[in-house]
Amino acid sequence: MGYRELATMLRDGIQRGDYAPGTTLPKQDELATEHGMNINTVRKAISVLEAEGLVDSVRRRGTVVRPRPAMKRLGVMRYARSKWKFGLVAFAADREASGRAWKPGDQTNTVGKVKADAEIAEALGIAEGSTVYERARLVKDDGTPTHTLTSYYNPSHVEGTPLVDPKPGPATSGGGYAVLTMQGLEPDHITESFHSRMPTPDEVAKLELPAGEPVMILKRRTFTKDDTPIEFARGVHAASRFEWSYTFQIPD
Repeated sequence: MGYRELATMLRDGIQRGDYAPGTTLPKQDELATEHGMNINTVRKAISVLEAEGLVDSVRRRGTVVRPRPAMKRLGVMRYARSKWKFGLVAFAADREASGRAWKPGDQTNTVGKVKADAEIAEALGIAEGSTVYERARLVKDDGTPTHTLTSYYNPSHVEGTPLVDPKPGPATSGGGYAVLTMQGLEPDHITESFHSRMPTPDEVAKLELPAGEPVMILKRRTFTKDDTPIEFARGVHAASRFEWSYTFQIPD
């Protein structure tokens, strides 16, 4: 048996549930003895599973099976007016749907003014280099980072509102959309796009990512009913910490 065959055997065991999330695989020397192979061959097999995001090598524990996605990230329903108009911000709607508690301290904030790059400028319909408000958040679940979200706003829309207050937690109980509505800029439609990639070193540190885990990149544009752009957001999500869930009416 080579390392690829051993990796396949262990992978199948993980997927069948023989090794539950959070439990450890047999020790590497035990695997080597059981299958009559060199310890270096076992290590290569384990490295394959690490690169696939199935396991982590944890000091003094061994090879630990990674937990499966802990939360659903709702699709259109996370933005339902019935939620944010009555005090349930989007990330909290995800937690509620996943049967998990949340508290305002699960979201940190850093707020400041920056120059709009080309993408921000195009999304907000302003000139590149214009000053915009940047509201950057790190969101955690029970102390574990799940994602970052950075929103950009035209200062004329948000100056003097809770959206430029750097205190931890959502801007209000209904989040940024509730604030924009109070400004006469009620969100009406959203365009979201996603892609995946490997994380940068800064993202690995900030999200406390295990080796080999990709990130899901969100880009969100929010508009009023008359197509005024009121928010552009970029999110970086730890891929293993979410299940992306969408329910929608099939168009004619």
